[in-house]
Amino acid sequence: MKAHPFQIAYVPIGVGTFHLESAADLYARSVRVLQGITEGLQADGIPSALAVPDEMLLSIPLLTAYLDRLEPDLIILQNLTFANAAYAGEVLHRFSCPILLWTLPEPVIDGGRLRLNSLTGAFSAGNAICSFRDVKNGPAFSWLMGNPEEERSLRTLRTQIRAAALKYALGNLTIAAIGHTPQGFGFGRALDQELLSVFGVRLESVEARQLMEMAEACSEDDCAAERAQALQTMRGLERTPEENVAGFTRLLKAYRTYVRQNGIGALSSRCWPDFFTDYGTPVCGVLSVLNAEGIPASCEGDTYGALSMYMGQFLTKEAVFFGDPVSVSDEDNTITFWHCGMAACSLARPDTGAAVGVHPNRKIGPTMEFGVKASPEATIFRVGRAPDGSFRFFIAEGCIEDRPRQFLGTSAVVRVNGSAGRIVEQAVTDGWEPHFIVTFGSAEDELGALGRMLDIRVMRYS
Repeated sequence: MKAHPFQIAYVPIGVGTFHLESAADLYARSVRVLQGITEGLQADGIPSALAVPDEMLLSIPLLTAYLDRLEPDLIILQNLTFANAAYAGEVLHRFSCPILLWTLPEPVIDGGRLRLNSLTGAFSAGNAICSFRDVKNGPAFSWLMGNPEEERSLRTLRTQIRAAALKYALGNLTIAAIGHTPQGFGFGRALDQELLSVFGVRLESVEARQLMEMAEACSEDDCAAERAQALQTMRGLERTPEENVAGFTRLLKAYRTYVRQNGIGALSSRCWPDFFTDYGTPVCGVLSVLNAEGIPASCEGDTYGALSMYMGQFLTKEAVFFGDPVSVSDEDNTITFWHCGMAACSLARPDTGAAVGVHPNRKIGPTMEFGVKASPEATIFRVGRAPDGSFRFFIAEGCIEDRPRQFLGTSAVVRVNGSAGRIVEQAVTDGWEPHFIVTFGSAEDELGALGRMLDIRVMRYS
């Protein structure tokens, strides 16, 4: 676990033989912009700190003295003026965190003096970084060329900083795998050392039976708060047989207790057949409530699905939809995602609310029964495994249509940017897993940036 807050380290380098008045102006403007972005992260509840040197770093001794004070999770290496590769070499020697290389345009082109020569410095730094870092899936760093207040600069800075903040958060995440994946669903089964080495995520595994036993040990009084909340949030729960309402509230209490006591930030849960056959009540409603409360929770034991949900929720600050692609319409260019009934209560359409039903196959409740609310922007995403075992990211963009429930269970109809038929064909032939997430809000740029930071192949579909 990382004890320090997420740290953005601004490293403005240069030499004293260029136009220092121009450099000093850009230094001050850059600091103001970065302070504003950092304050935005803090407002989003992400503990963040911006490290800024007291002056421009115009010599190697000034640079090394500043680097001694850092614990960076992202370095913004800015060429205020030209600086040779030795400057980047000092950074690379000390730190392995992601780097955003920021190049400044020449302030004036008037046939006179070259004032900054930042771009030549970028070539020196870029050459050093690529020589130093062995990266297989894309560039060894991200690059920005622009003045501090330009829209593209602000967009790139926000994207890279939020992606690095997610990478930092993954290093503090513990996912619980509750029970095993059902037969034939092994694509969601994760190995603890792989999650730790690639994503920095810790995995805790526990048998589903243990959660059932915790639930069965709960008294009616123990679950009074869960019952009251559920009756207020879940429409129609009062029509569910009492034995299943009681089973649901006990199970919700058990899951909440386990999450709290073990510091769980996301979870995957076994669902069928055990919770139907052994416990007598499905876990779907429990997962729905947890998702609405900010604990990403996938079903069918899909741990990589839970990881995908965590990433999407972190970036959009809202629960995400988890489900299977079950229908394609070339006519309106949509893909329908569906699952049995564990979507977050908070995602329900306003006209129906978080309606309760029974499982479409097992005929036991409570499960959720609604179409999700609309969203003008959405990202379809999955952390998956390629046939060779390497990790990869699936990314596609679109919007969530204002559609009623499409099938028994919960559903989201996504109008994609591009061709729905082509996206599905490519996804099937590329061997993607059958579970995806859909975010309420765009997260494409940040997820792509995160993939580069983790050296994971990013596959965009349109």
